Amino acid sequence: MTTYRVCFFFRRQYGAASGEAPEAIQKVFEQYSEGGVMREQELRRFMKEVQKESGAGVNDAIKESKYLKALHKKGLSVDEFYRYLFSDDNAAHPSHPGVYQDMTAPLSHYFIYTGHNSYLTGNQLSSDCSDVPIIKALRRGVRVIELDLWPNETNNNVDVLHGRTLTTPVKLIKCLRSIKEHAFEASPYPVIITLEDHLTPNLQAKVAKMLTKTFGNILYTPTLESLEVFPSPEELKMKIMISTKPPKEYLESKTTMTSPTTTTSHKVPTICDRLFYPITKFFEKEHEGQKVDEEAWSEEVSDHEAITNDHELNEHYQEEDPEEGNGKPPIKYKHLIAIAAKKMQGDLTEALKIDPHKVTRLSLSELALEKAASSHGTELIRFTQRNLLRIFPKGTRVTSSNYKPLLGWMHGAQMVALNMQGYGKPLWLVHGMFKANGGCGYVKKPDILLNDDPDQLFDPKATLPLLKTLKVRIYTGDGWRFDFHKSHFDTFSPPDFYARVGIAGVPVDTSTTMKQTKIINDCWMPVWDEEFEFELRVPELALLRIEVFEHDVSDQDDFAGQTCLPVWELRTGIRSVSLCDRKGRPLKSVKLLMHFDFLFH
Repeated sequence: MTTYRVCFFFRRQYGAASGEAPEAIQKVFEQYSEGGVMREQELRRFMKEVQKESGAGVNDAIKESKYLKALHKKGLSVDEFYRYLFSDDNAAHPSHPGVYQDMTAPLSHYFIYTGHNSYLTGNQLSSDCSDVPIIKALRRGVRVIELDLWPNETNNNVDVLHGRTLTTPVKLIKCLRSIKEHAFEASPYPVIITLEDHLTPNLQAKVAKMLTKTFGNILYTPTLESLEVFPSPEELKMKIMISTKPPKEYLESKTTMTSPTTTTSHKVPTICDRLFYPITKFFEKEHEGQKVDEEAWSEEVSDHEAITNDHELNEHYQEEDPEEGNGKPPIKYKHLIAIAAKKMQGDLTEALKIDPHKVTRLSLSELALEKAASSHGTELIRFTQRNLLRIFPKGTRVTSSNYKPLLGWMHGAQMVALNMQGYGKPLWLVHGMFKANGGCGYVKKPDILLNDDPDQLFDPKATLPLLKTLKVRIYTGDGWRFDFHKSHFDTFSPPDFYARVGIAGVPVDTSTTMKQTKIINDCWMPVWDEEFEFELRVPELALLRIEVFEHDVSDQDDFAGQTCLPVWELRTGIRSVSLCDRKGRPLKSVKLLMHFDFLFH
């Protein structure tokens, strides 16, 4: 019994949480057992018929699961069978399935786990810069780290910080050393460092020295000035790559010099610059937003960063156009750039033209992507079949919030950069995507995004045929009683849990509203036993969202766990699903028991 204090003098008792299998699971056990015992023969039949496991999968499960050790001696009881179903050995998406996709295609054929302003510990305006969030990101499997390079206060060294803000800097060398130490803890596949370079040539030379000395032979340096095709992740194993815009090589010209001794010094932002720059930029963007031609895009963009044509799109191609010093940049620095970023010249149509002799990287803000997807959708997909496309958050996301990543992925963008120090549903989707392919940080794009036949280029907005129906049955959940205090969700009674599920994918597959179970009142081990169906046109880009909340009559419902799973890697049958907290960290004990099945059309 569990006792809750109702008021000063009264207490109310609730029955202890029952650990017995729900009725639906007991029926399955009865069907695949004899005399209340499931022996190896019955278990094999259950694995093949319900779990849809192959012969090898059945053998591996029996051999490796500690929960099936009793099988050979006396068979499994219903309680032992239930514990096995709830175990990590029976996970819907195994924690360590290993890399199974082809890793020998060019980098442009993969979605890559990408961070934005990877050095920030919090918001974009005033948080500390540190190597700690970089280490955390690498340990999670992030493969693209972004560093903004600025001169320090004395102009003799290099800091990493968010320029013209109140963020406190961290030394570049500290970030580089941490990257080297932790780059391959989670994955052996290449780490790409994208540099936003605001340095003079002398400091660029200093950076070149730091890079070569810190990384040594793990730093990938291309033998040619420009690559015709990107190397594969397999070729680049245990390598670190640098990506930035190649520095300008200035030519002396009388028309651009006022005197032979004239030089342009690189101004270090003052405290006033750093304080008022983001505020000024916000109001500049707000003023620009008032000039939007509403008819050009049919509806007004509400965040004051509206774009009306290709010319205005150009303003959103770069987060900032880095100030570049005068004089000829050091050749060595230039030769360390493995992935050259493209500087925008001309309109979007021009930017998306494909050079058959050279591959590059292009950056678009989330708002530029929205407009480009509307007007140049198939061109984006064609461009990303050879080249890299990076998407970054709009400048007004000062709290380090994030945007929905699916629009970038469905248009082939490899580097959909999110603020990893935040949390929320967009980040949950990114966590879900990069659970795929063994969590190595590289997920092979589906064939529909790689088909270069001009007549068959994928269009996410097109009417697509129904391919599969995913059937999801939610039996029960457990573990909150171990991970949370008895009054965490409700002071006066056990929690009232409900679960909800939905699909995030191409527009026609995405759930407009999550499908929800009934609320089970006053119970730490809720049994819902409800089934939902989801029609899928592009299952290769579909993510299954799973969330649990505790119902509160008088206040906002309490969050109780979430996860996001790649649909194309779901294991069919009755499976356990581990839940995570808001930041995507696994909860120690909390799991759901669910059933997954696919109907093919």
